Amino acid sequence: MDSGYILIAENLKKSYGVKKAVNGVTIRVGEGEIFGLIGPNGAGKTTTLRMIATLIKPDDGKILIHGVDAVKEPVKARRFIGYLPEEAEVYPRLTGYEHLKFYARLKPSSNSIDEVIEYGAKISGLGKRLYDRASEYSKGMKRRLLLAIALMSKPKLAILDEPTSGLDVYASVNVRKMIKEYVKETGASIILSSHNMLEVEYLCDRIAFINKGVIIAEGSPEELCNKYNATNLEEAFVKAVRGQEAK
Repeated sequence: MDSGYILIAENLKKSYGVKKAVNGVTIRVGEGEIFGLIGPNGAGKTTTLRMIATLIKPDDGKILIHGVDAVKEPVKARRFIGYLPEEAEVYPRLTGYEHLKFYARLKPSSNSIDEVIEYGAKISGLGKRLYDRASEYSKGMKRRLLLAIALMSKPKLAILDEPTSGLDVYASVNVRKMIKEYVKETGASIILSSHNMLEVEYLCDRIAFINKGVIIAEGSPEELCNKYNATNLEEAFVKAVRGQEAK
């Protein structure tokens, strides 16, 4: 494994027909780092995350996860990955605890199934509500359960696509707290996408702006604000995208 990097993705390319969804994206994520991939709709964020998650195969490029070639050995690489898609849903007839038990049996872990379930229950923060059917959960509770499922096996790399999508402020704060505490406790790495710039500034150590399938800027929130002479990350992002489209 390249020293200090959990994820190395180089020159990723993916086309759908004549459309180049991702055109030469390179990303490196360090140990214990939260990395944000930010872009407008259709910029290539989700396609990039799905390639890293081994759900779709790149047309070209390299992906190493904890030193494993994820393109050539996707099954082996998945042992180190936790993935939360934006459109993930729960099974309404199952309780939260039954969800944890079901997914703990599916995902290999160095810990016992009981230990995985216990950790998932703890980080979900749902308490006694874990024993209620998921059909009775609020949207925020469902998202916390889904995030706990993605993280309970303590993956080296968690891939979170819009983790607070559609949540109110209170629910979003709870999910962000879960993410921060998970990284602090485990030393794991996270790559996430989000449209919420406040969330990105709060969570991320480094950020890449992506537009039209290419990375147009990368750095810490402070570095990006300084680069574009912006007072906040949202302003920096708008200036970066306008600058690319003006070329």
